[in-house]
Amino acid sequence: MAKAPHLTRDDFPKIVRISTRWSDNDVYQHVNNVVYFSFFDTAVNLNLLEQGHINFEESPVVGLVVDNHCQFFSSIAFPDEVFVGIAVEKIGNSSVVYRLGVFKNDEPKLCALGRFTHVYVDRRDQKPTSIPLEIRTTLTKLIRQFDIS
Repeated sequence: MAKAPHLTRDDFPKIVRISTRWSDNDVYQHVNNVVYFSFFDTAVNLNLLEQGHINFEESPVVGLVVDNHCQFFSSIAFPDEVFVGIAVEKIGNSSVVYRLGVFKNDEPKLCALGRFTHVYVDRRDQKPTSIPLEIRTTLTKLIRQFDIS
């Protein structure tokens, strides 16, 4: 596996805890790579839900994932607890790029680093629309610059 950048939980302004499930493990006895993308989606949307910005049935504007990337550094396995650090790398008119750090249990080292892009669209016609002000305000508080080269 690649060498992890020197990022800690303190580099991420928001941390979301997610429990692994037995079914997350694959035949190699670790959490399968596709599950990390579920961790990202869960963390980002849980944060927005906790802030009161999402109503899954009625929100006129919704965020759709248009890009997703993950780099792996060390394994996670059930029954580990996962902690996903959330930061915002860039906010555009209708899009936001998140940087997500995955940590396990109380270990300080980064297990995975993700990038996740939402484009906000009108629920009815699915066309890009400006990020609502209340969501933009919340996202702005999460902006961090990373030097991960």
